[in-house]
Amino acid sequence: MIDENMRDVLIRHAMEARGRAYCPYSKYAVGAALMSENGEIYEGCNIENASYGGTVCAERVAIFGAVGEGIRTFRAIAIVGGPADNGAAGASENGFAVPDNEPFAWPCGFCRQVMREFCDPESFQIIVARNPEDYRVCTLAQLLPESFGPENLGK
Repeated sequence: MIDENMRDVLIRHAMEARGRAYCPYSKYAVGAALMSENGEIYEGCNIENASYGGTVCAERVAIFGAVGEGIRTFRAIAIVGGPADNGAAGASENGFAVPDNEPFAWPCGFCRQVMREFCDPESFQIIVARNPEDYRVCTLAQLLPESFGPENLGK
């Protein structure tokens, strides 16, 4: 589990990453901040592609970046997402926060399954937020019950 201070840090990193989203088609900007077991933070933003199938979610960008650097165990991820202005996340008076009337940006099924590959379902925290004061927290097990993971494949 992570403490309140680290949760706020993760949310702020996710908000900053949201500002770098490349989303000219959906105009929906998402930022993610992933904390490894050793406390390092890896950021990701959604990156869209005209072929649509080439689009990658912010959560997977963060995870793949960390895995590419040899990191394979994680404690938590913060996700901030909502409508963008002109395909990029325009900064408001609260940075790259999301308006209060927008729904939280929960991870898609692909992202949940990728998290399951590298994260302990019972302890890995998923934080969805609009800003540091408006957020929800759950475990991966709550978000992906009865999941299929590496241990299901045997040795």
